[in-house]
Amino acid sequence: MNKIAIITGASRGIGAATAQALSESGYKVCINYLSNKDAANEVCSSIEANGGVAINYQADVSAESEVIDMFEFVNSELGTVTHLVNNVGILFTKTEFSNISVERFKNVLNANVISAFLCSREFVKQSSNYGAIVNVSSAASRTGAPFEYVDYASSKGAMDSFTKGLSLELAPKNIRVNSVRPGFIHTDIHSDGGEPDRVTRLSPQIPMNRGGTAQEVADAIVWLLSDQASYVTGSFIDIAGGK
Repeated sequence: MNKIAIITGASRGIGAATAQALSESGYKVCINYLSNKDAANEVCSSIEANGGVAINYQADVSAESEVIDMFEFVNSELGTVTHLVNNVGILFTKTEFSNISVERFKNVLNANVISAFLCSREFVKQSSNYGAIVNVSSAASRTGAPFEYVDYASSKGAMDSFTKGLSLELAPKNIRVNSVRPGFIHTDIHSDGGEPDRVTRLSPQIPMNRGGTAQEVADAIVWLLSDQASYVTGSFIDIAGGK
């Protein structure tokens, strides 16, 4: 069977590492990106240089019509999508809760939650009773991220509920749904929050005394998508160094 995966937000960080790792495991991959075409092209070129099959697709995955178009394009170019990684996510500059605007909160929910809903729904519609979804949540869903990112943490809490409910509904259809919850991972998202060195600063608070890598998260995602995890659904892997 052809294994065909869409990875949202795959031009950098965890998404890019996951696309590379899935390709190395024999998947044909679609690298979804929003605006950084050059970075997406680099990921695609790297995969192709190593003998893999990859395509890029620009789409705002919080927009229903763009998600539908993306799935139609991938189905026509690569075949029916068998695996999905809902990885796209945003956060804004860290701040206390009282400073968070309604617009900011809505933008975070749209990007982080609505995107997963839309992509998963389209995946299920075209699935033939086989496949797997991994949702990239965050350890913030457990901690709440007070004084910094309550909006982001709330969106990831919604992702956790979404993962559990969807896994139970799709289990009879042989579609598995799981989640990874990264903690302090060295990626560019911390620059979006205004503190690019955040992981280094907080490393002494982590039981393992270091931040994690995008590759370590990608390895867990690949396992959850694989047939090696064929009896695993509705589960969460915390990748947070013991935090």
